[in-house]
Amino acid sequence: MREIVLAGPSSVGSLVDALRAALDGSGPAVLPLSAGDPRLARLRERMAPERPAEPGTAVVVATSGSTGEAKGVLLAASALRASAGSTHARLGGPGRWLLALPPQHIAGIQVIVRSLLAGAEPVVLGTQPFADAVARLGGGPRYTSLVPTQLTRLLSPGRSADLEALRSFDAVLLGGAATPAPLLARAREAGVKVVTTYGMSETAGGCVYDGFPLDGVGVRLRDGLVELSGPMLASGYRLAPEETAAAFVAGWFRTTDLGELRADGSLALLGRADFMINTGGVKVAPGAVEAVLTAQPGVAEACVVDLPSAEWGQLVAAAIVPAGPAPAVADLQAAVRAALGGPAVPKLVRFADTLPSRGPGKVDRSAVRELLRTAEGSATRSSRPGRG
Repeated sequence: MREIVLAGPSSVGSLVDALRAALDGSGPAVLPLSAGDPRLARLRERMAPERPAEPGTAVVVATSGSTGEAKGVLLAASALRASAGSTHARLGGPGRWLLALPPQHIAGIQVIVRSLLAGAEPVVLGTQPFADAVARLGGGPRYTSLVPTQLTRLLSPGRSADLEALRSFDAVLLGGAATPAPLLARAREAGVKVVTTYGMSETAGGCVYDGFPLDGVGVRLRDGLVELSGPMLASGYRLAPEETAAAFVAGWFRTTDLGELRADGSLALLGRADFMINTGGVKVAPGAVEAVLTAQPGVAEACVVDLPSAEWGQLVAAAIVPAGPAPAVADLQAAVRAALGGPAVPKLVRFADTLPSRGPGKVDRSAVRELLRTAEGSATRSSRPGRG
């Protein structure tokens, strides 16, 4: 297996060459890692690049490890090709891609794969202005993938050139994290062709676009959890047969995401089952609380987590990135109470300049929990809201 340690935009070319060889079978499986990842030594230990890759593997992708140790997802060339082909079919055909995400993660890898299958290497967004990078794409269909934080910044006041460049894309895939409804509305009102995506490394990237599965993708619910099938599924986890057997069953991948199927057949996501908060015997979905908070004026981002509580078992706590002057905590709590009821109201609210992240668009919930726990004295605490 070929390990490639990426140290900035200038090193992406080596990954492009390695992926090209892995896709056509002329080269070994590829393990892309980031030189700046604090987990690098641990990832090397777990991924064991010195040992042969599992048969049929083209790429091993290290997950973000948001709920524990990172896993190595085994993706065959056929899975990568199937995902890229379905994406192009949904978007209207192959085109030129701007690589604006870390290339060691599945979203970045797939930008490279789609580009190679379209016959052109991606344009890499480095330190130059966004608009300058987009200008290098040339003519024809233009695509890119972003996370919500990037989109928020590109829509900021004073970035008219970047907004104009963003409007030039035939599609802007948006994934990695839940997109606040106000952000999505603002982008579309500004003329940006946003396509929301849902997927993970185990599905070779996004496989549900704007709520509807790509061609060949199956979606079903088991006990409220989303399960996915299709030719883009991974073949398992690196050196982890038991975890593989538990997650990949009879052609289906079992996610930990709660969802529901709407009448029109689209998938609505309700949050991670393993993030659920049990406060005073009532289960609260952090994603639902985050959706209410980010819909309020003056809120750019929100992360809701549990904190230990002698009284409630777990209490609901929120870290919020304001959009301008911080809104009143009482107003935010009132909005959550009106929408979801008293148990869902955050008892602890703290404002922050940014949310700690773990990979593109992935909020590091463990770090947020620690931030809220250690900074409780400086956070804004409300009187305990009632249950009504």
